[in-house]
Amino acid sequence: AVGGLGPKQSPTVTMATSAVRATIAMSHVSVRPAPRTGKKHVARDVRQRAKSESPNGAKPRALISVSDKTGMTDLAEGLSALGYEVVSTGGSAKAISDVGVEVTTVDQITSFPEMLDGRVKTLHPAVHGGILARRDLETHVEAVKKHDIGYIDVVAVNLYPFRETVAAGGDFAKCVENIDIGGPAMIRAAAKNHPFVYVLVDSADYKPLIEHIKSEPSPEDDLKFRKRLAWKAYQHCASYDTVVSEYLWSEIGEGQPAPELCVPMSLHETLRYGENPHQPAAVYSDDSLAEAAGMGVGRAKQHHGKEMSYNNYLDAEAAFSCVCDFPTSDPTCVIVKHTNPCGAASASGSDGDILEAYRQAVRADPISAFGGIVAFNCELTEEMAKELREFRSPTDDETRMFYEIVIAPSYTEKGLEVLKGKSKNLRILEANPRTPSSTLRQVGGGWLQQSSDSLVPEDIHFEVVTDTHPTHEQYEALKFAWRVVKHVKSNAITVATQGRLLGMGSGQPNRVNSVRIALEKAGDEAEGSVLASDAFFPFAWGDSVEKACQAGVKAIAHPGGSMRDQDAIDCCNKYSVALLTTGHRHFRH
Repeated sequence: AVGGLGPKQSPTVTMATSAVRATIAMSHVSVRPAPRTGKKHVARDVRQRAKSESPNGAKPRALISVSDKTGMTDLAEGLSALGYEVVSTGGSAKAISDVGVEVTTVDQITSFPEMLDGRVKTLHPAVHGGILARRDLETHVEAVKKHDIGYIDVVAVNLYPFRETVAAGGDFAKCVENIDIGGPAMIRAAAKNHPFVYVLVDSADYKPLIEHIKSEPSPEDDLKFRKRLAWKAYQHCASYDTVVSEYLWSEIGEGQPAPELCVPMSLHETLRYGENPHQPAAVYSDDSLAEAAGMGVGRAKQHHGKEMSYNNYLDAEAAFSCVCDFPTSDPTCVIVKHTNPCGAASASGSDGDILEAYRQAVRADPISAFGGIVAFNCELTEEMAKELREFRSPTDDETRMFYEIVIAPSYTEKGLEVLKGKSKNLRILEANPRTPSSTLRQVGGGWLQQSSDSLVPEDIHFEVVTDTHPTHEQYEALKFAWRVVKHVKSNAITVATQGRLLGMGSGQPNRVNSVRIALEKAGDEAEGSVLASDAFFPFAWGDSVEKACQAGVKAIAHPGGSMRDQDAIDCCNKYSVALLTTGHRHFRH
């Protein structure tokens, strides 16, 4: 959690403090003397109202009832020293009492015991009346006086650990029991009445509250502080309820899209700018249950280098998601430029040598690789780090390769040390592979949701539809090409040999141009290669299929499904090229 109340705080973690400060600073407006003029008089008047007694003679009260007791006793001691009566429940009350702070239990205020296994503790007019009463309305003041209710000026509450219970594998009954009821009710009440009540939901705000009260703020500064805490409180409850809703829908939704959808997010970092310098930007962590494992680029640890940019995150995601599609049993390197894989190679195609696989990945397109993102699906060792530092561009065999980011699931201690020496600006990221779930993408006025494209060659049946069948080596090369083409922007074409990308064509409005670009990058190595297409070939003769055959490609894989599929088959038969269909498309827009 990001502490304090700075501008970079997480919306879901840092919003819980504003209601507590508001209660004290603005009590008993209706019974105060006529306002005096001058800034000092106004501030003093606010402080007097903050310390004024409830109609029933009670001191200012702070209600503390938390599941996460981090910093709780320090808060209680600080508020007690400022003259607050500390009110608490259950284990919180005992812990506060154990450090020598006098505690009033909630049942002493309500004259009603806790019941229903603790489900009902604070749901009582003596509690909520004290929180919700407006000190500036005579009718509210008379009502609390009539029913002998004392004001509650500070509410410090955090909620039952529902998300943690679900993530730990709790059964349905246990998870439901950890849905908090009384806590959100008090938080929302305090936040609603924030001009008179300070509300705290984050332990990072405990110390700032004490310091704020001690500083005797002006009414304007105090209200601003209270509003920020109120915002934080409502966001905290909204995120909590979102996770509960997500869990319940997972139990009953049967895989269907939810009729309503919210995604809880917390601010991870404010970025220098977005895709371009004139666009403000930030990156958020996804706090939904689907991302509870904390994996992926959004949760990566940065060991070294300049701060990440918006484009860096997009490129790192493209590179890491591609390399993570390869089995860890086959160490692989993928190089990305502008979210497209421009180089890829596996140890299986390089005599089992990941260092040589890295070199081969660069050689696929050394011009594009320069300034790109390098991703590995294996631990990065000292030997690999030295290779990354010293390898020269194949374009001139002199210039050391330059990269924006290196990302891997882990690093050896020496490997990390060596790699840091390549450049002070090189961003070195460590991330765990993310388990595919679903994706969201914004369009004007709405969002598109879909399940992730998690298909890999092992999930697909490659059906031979020509007279010529691929050799074992060609079949393995097709699987490699198919694995990479999924991550290339449509229209997407990859040309490869076993364990090595030779060339790719991406983002062209027509498929034949993507084929042409991929073959040009492959050059002479296109002879004997294989080709994969993310979608079917609409035309064959004089078009994509025939051009590939004429360039020396020996095996082709595509989804099939075109009304002219037979043309593609006939063309491949003419050139004795193997054609395989997969039945699955890999569009990427």
